Amino acid sequence: MASPRALTKDEVLDMVRAGKSLEGADLRGTDLTGIDLAGRSLRNAKLGEALLVRANLSGTDLSGASLWHADLKYADLSGANLEDADLDFCNLEGVTLKGARIRKTTFPLKRVKMRDVMASVQTGRRLVCLMEEDEDEMPI
Repeated sequence: MASPRALTKDEVLDMVRAGKSLEGADLRGTDLTGIDLAGRSLRNAKLGEALLVRANLSGTDLSGASLWHADLKYADLSGANLEDADLDFCNLEGVTLKGARIRKTTFPLKRVKMRDVMASVQTGRRLVCLMEEDEDEMPI
């Protein structure tokens, strides 16, 4: 039996227009660049490797969602519920988290510092990602 495929951006937009739930939706690898999902529930959604560049996710319920390796560059996560969400290996460059709930959230701690995450939650300051150093390369 073939596994179900991930939804497309057009299918997601149709669901939003129809008022359908996106809870638990499979959006792995889907290009959702610039989408406005403010205030929607994506609880337990699968968003691994999704493109969410400049997406409006303010007030969105992403609790329990898997965003592993998603690209969230310049996304707005202000007021989002990220409790128990997996953001490991995500690109969080320029993300805003003002007022977000981050209890038990997994962050890519090699790329962002927890103090910067907390500052963003408190002030809305955009996150700046650190460059990962290649351990195989040694300075000359």
